Amino acid sequence: MIGQNFKQKQSQTASPRQIQLMELVQLPIGQLEARIKEELEKNPTLEEAPPEERERQEDRLERDGEGQAEERNSEYDDDYFQQYLEDDPTSYNQKSQRDEDYAAPGSYTADETSFLEHLENQLNAVEFETPLDRLIAQQIIGNLDGDGYLQRKLSAISDDLLIGANLDVPVKRIREVLAVVQTLEPIGIAARDLQECLLIQINHKVDNGDDIDDMRFADIVLAQRIIKEHFDLFSKKHYDKLIDKLGVDEDELRDALKEILRLNPKPASGLSGVAGGRGARTVVPDFVLTTQDGELKLSLTARNAPDLKVSDHYQEMLRDYREKQKASGKLTLAQKQAAGFIRQNIDSASWFIEAIQQRQQTLYSVMHAIMRYQEAFFRSGDVKDLRPMILKDIGAMTGLDISTVSRVANSKFVQTDYGTYGLREFFSEGMTNQEGEEVSTTEIKDVLKSIIDEENKRKPLADGTLQKELAKRGYEIARRTVAKYREQLGLPVARLRKEL
Repeated sequence: MIGQNFKQKQSQTASPRQIQLMELVQLPIGQLEARIKEELEKNPTLEEAPPEERERQEDRLERDGEGQAEERNSEYDDDYFQQYLEDDPTSYNQKSQRDEDYAAPGSYTADETSFLEHLENQLNAVEFETPLDRLIAQQIIGNLDGDGYLQRKLSAISDDLLIGANLDVPVKRIREVLAVVQTLEPIGIAARDLQECLLIQINHKVDNGDDIDDMRFADIVLAQRIIKEHFDLFSKKHYDKLIDKLGVDEDELRDALKEILRLNPKPASGLSGVAGGRGARTVVPDFVLTTQDGELKLSLTARNAPDLKVSDHYQEMLRDYREKQKASGKLTLAQKQAAGFIRQNIDSASWFIEAIQQRQQTLYSVMHAIMRYQEAFFRSGDVKDLRPMILKDIGAMTGLDISTVSRVANSKFVQTDYGTYGLREFFSEGMTNQEGEEVSTTEIKDVLKSIIDEENKRKPLADGTLQKELAKRGYEIARRTVAKYREQLGLPVARLRKEL
């Protein structure tokens, strides 16, 4: 028998505005600027504020950050951050950071160049035979990955053009346009694998080697032959076999290998904006942290703290309509519509300004807590001064949920006196060394890297030997952990680190 049952359930649901607030919090600077520009264009009552209002805003942020126990507007309470972010699969995972996301501390640069714009500007200077060739070139650069490689097959690009633009383009023609794209700067771009990337670069050196002395040019030609004909032996570092195949001695081979090592295996590594910025090491910092008169000084960058206000002109117009209504008792239909339009946009502008301010406060609060927790590092710049720190530590200091801390830490950067760092670099698990002192995994990775840097490259150290070397320095960790840290540092196994 079918019956009806009633069950009472209490739940909390984020409103559309609260969801939009969460989206603002997680936006990187470039997308934030685009979002603000969009809002300024569609809302006439929102405008940029004069500089003096911004100075008062920065003073407020600094005071609130130092208090740490500030009350947040209940409409934007952190419960909504948790509601929105708790199921986010891309949230920062403290224990399973992806290897490809690891970067050496301070390895970022505080600048930003759009790589796609860089390529498109060069395309504008290329004289293609037909508009179709230009379209194919744009399709190719739109498919480049974070390192500047074309991982998508040419047949798949042909299918994309057929489906998206109703153009039946043969693979042969796409290959011809690809050869043109591969002449763009930086040299090596749009290669389909590492061998092709290096070959493009070495061919360029050979073709433009008029100013190179004869001895070095011979090394470059030999390097070209190695990449083109014996790349498999080179990648596996079978140097004895290379000497036999090429009919050269050890010194000649060493000089040729030096030329190969001068090539860039990741031609897009110095620029951002490729495929949404994946793999980019060039960033815009969200914060600037300096030492002034012995005190740490934290501030949001100007691009992260926009000057916004509700238009005085439109507020005055709304007051005029209210005065007219009081005086005459009613407004005309056109006046009512105008007043409603202005009031609706002023409400939207006010909310947007509050949301931006809440975003600033959340970012500042998290970074200020990190600054306090890692104060020793920010004063010295020495990785050994980094304390083990997890999301929960910063959540406890700020009163924010760890999912909120996670989102801020995963996508924001700080410029310091010692380099530019991703906030997530300051989070690490800890262990106790032989002296009973608590050390961070970041410190252990730094020591491991120094051991590998100092090893004899003719006889590189295996992971088991690296484990023993770390133990001598007071870091007792398992061999598999050594291998994991080595991989996160982007360092290959011993046999692939071997040099002549």
